[in-house]
Amino acid sequence: MSLVPDILLAGAGAFILVSLVVLYRVLDGPTMQDRVIAVNAIGTNIVVILALVGAATNTPAALDVAIVYALLNFLMSIAISKFTVERGGVL
Repeated sequence: MSLVPDILLAGAGAFILVSLVVLYRVLDGPTMQDRVIAVNAIGTNIVVILALVGAATNTPAALDVAIVYALLNFLMSIAISKFTVERGGVL
């Protein structure tokens, strides 16, 4: 029995805990920029979690989903940033 899948799943669990900590900044961020960066960080953690779970369970489809989610996370960050700049939220 290999120890590698257990280590990968433990790493995914650690990233879930980090995402829960960053969720505080999303809910209580003093500025819109703090919230955008926190949402982007959570999205990046989700991509890493998907990749780790896919590697641990030997599921190549999870890696495909992680790549698509990474692209959507990037586009979401750009859209929110553009919306914030247009509303005058950037000093």
